[in-house]
Amino acid sequence: MATLTLNTYAPQAVRQGLSRMGSDHEHLRQVPGLQFYRLLGTGRGSTLTLSADLRRWARFAVWSSADALEAFEASGWRAQERAGAAESCTAVLRPLRWRGRWGGAEPFEGPPARTADPGGPVAVLTRAAIRPTRLLRFWRAVPASQRHLDSQPGLLAAVGIGEVPLVHQATFSVWRSAQAMKAFAYGGAAHREVIARTHREGWYSEELFARFAVLDIRGRWGGRDLLGESGLAAPPTHL
Repeated sequence: MATLTLNTYAPQAVRQGLSRMGSDHEHLRQVPGLQFYRLLGTGRGSTLTLSADLRRWARFAVWSSADALEAFEASGWRAQERAGAAESCTAVLRPLRWRGRWGGAEPFEGPPARTADPGGPVAVLTRAAIRPTRLLRFWRAVPASQRHLDSQPGLLAAVGIGEVPLVHQATFSVWRSAQAMKAFAYGGAAHREVIARTHREGWYSEELFARFAVLDIRGRWGGRDLLGESGLAAPPTHL
């Protein structure tokens, strides 16, 4: 099980969000059942851009079980985190398919599930460490390839995230269905060309791709109720 949490802070609390990028590690390293996590900055808008949104911060996490996740979500530390943010949204995810590594580690245990795509919403995480010698090519090509992302009818939400500005970059997107996601990934010529160039020209020193079934979306994302928009029925209190 995995989660992607977005915390957005009020303008007067920008320093709080920034400081947590350093201070949260001490607590998170000790959370039972938290197998892997990364604290991430975000870009402005919904795609990869040469910008930073200092009000919005992300956390990607992989959990040993649903019980471990629920214990964390019910903890006082998490309640304090939510109270300090103007908005906190968590997508609860079941990994379906993945390949690659993140910082030399494999975030997910066991082999990928060999099942058909779920009928409901899916999420996609793409992350890469860009070779310094390929930075110029990357930033010239990738933003253009995402130009029409927001207009995709099957897109529910997306965000550009990263650990190291310019160099370690990722995108996380939520789609109404796997079919809608595939239509964007493989239907647009610009996006297909960038995918081909990344391998042909060796842009990345490391990359990770993961697809998830969306089990729940807790809280609001940019003021929106993605759970309602997705048509995904609210799951039981305890997954």
